[in-house]
Amino acid sequence: MQRQLMQPLATSVIRGAIASWVCAAFLLALGLSVSPRWHELVHPDAKFAQHECVITLIGSGSYQQATPAPLVVTPVPALQFCFIPALRPVWVASPFLGARIFEHAPPALA
Repeated sequence: MQRQLMQPLATSVIRGAIASWVCAAFLLALGLSVSPRWHELVHPDAKFAQHECVITLIGSGSYQQATPAPLVVTPVPALQFCFIPALRPVWVASPFLGARIFEHAPPALA
C-alpha cells in the first residue's frame, strides 16, 4: 500500500523539478537575449553574423527555426535609364455611359 502512494508522489516531484528547470532555462535565455554583453560571456563568438543559438533565436523572435538564407539574389540592372519621357494626359471615354446602367430602376413589384 505504501509503495502505491509513494510512486505518484515521486512522479509529481520529478515533473515539478523538470518544469521548474525548463522555466529557469527559458528565463535565463530570455535575459541573455536582452543583454549582448552577458551573451558574449557565454559565447565568445556571439558578435559574428553566422552565430546561431537559442539566445539569438529568442532575440530574433523565431523560436522554432532560424531565418532562412535568401535563395535568389536580385540582379543589378546592366543599363541605367537616363531619359524618362514626359507623360501626356489623354482623355478616355467612360465605358459605363454607353451601357446606360444608370437608367434602370428597381422592379415595380419589389
